[in-house]
Amino acid sequence: MQGKRIALLILGWLSLITGIIGIFLPLLPTTPLVLLAAWCFSKSSERFHNWLMNHKYFGPMVRDWQSGKGIPRKARNRAIILMWMGMGISMIIIGRLWATISLICIGVAVCTYLLRLPVRPEQPDDTSI
Repeated sequence: MQGKRIALLILGWLSLITGIIGIFLPLLPTTPLVLLAAWCFSKSSERFHNWLMNHKYFGPMVRDWQSGKGIPRKARNRAIILMWMGMGISMIIIGRLWATISLICIGVAVCTYLLRLPVRPEQPDDTSI
């Protein structure tokens, strides 16, 4: 059981660090990686899970997701626009038909998922990523 806990802690920290890097690199998805870290911490370390839940920037996102409230419409729309911009640039740079088709399929799947998520009303002090 201890090995599983350590593996989840390592995966949680790797996900969180990669998610933080994703804030600055447009092709790394920040939100799913932070949510994965929250799940890993919830199964392995109450201390780290509480820390993430009370974090100034990531806490509201994790709490809203876990409570089922959904995501702000503005954040969802921004994610879709930035995703397609990043994928468009990748399609141009790579210039291969198979890569373009793959990116389009992934983009459509992610867009479908994001558009099906519950949307919560914007709050005046909303600083969601």
